[in-house]
Amino acid sequence: MDSIQIKSIGFVVRKSSDEDDKDRSLISKIVIKKSLTKALDGIENFSHIYIIFWMDKIKDTSYLHHPSKIQDSKPVGILATRAPIHPNPIGLTLVELLKRDNNILWVKGLDALDNTPVLDIKPYPDWEHGKCIIINDFRVPKWLKRKS
Repeated sequence: MDSIQIKSIGFVVRKSSDEDDKDRSLISKIVIKKSLTKALDGIENFSHIYIIFWMDKIKDTSYLHHPSKIQDSKPVGILATRAPIHPNPIGLTLVELLKRDNNILWVKGLDALDNTPVLDIKPYPDWEHGKCIIINDFRVPKWLKRKS
């Protein structure tokens, strides 16, 4: 199976299209299709949600190595980074949900550009058998901890 069909459920609205999308203090709106308004019921009870989006403005397809991430003098594979140049330009960001008004969500910390298509939304944290799943004991590589 080489192709999958995905439909957008909405889009991102930034205050200004030239905002720094890496500034996690900025607030964005996510406008969900009006036909999906009822699908948002209850989401306002979560403080944080995952936004899954399609990075449609990414044109670079050289995704085998990320040139700026070096570990022991060797390039790091693109799947070991959060760089936007992946085989499929899917973005995933955990954001703070500030407010819901019908089909519009106000979120803080979204690193997506203005008019980016939104594919899905998932609440945080995950849960199983009535218990929240929160990972506290994670590890990251040394090159990620290095200060620039």
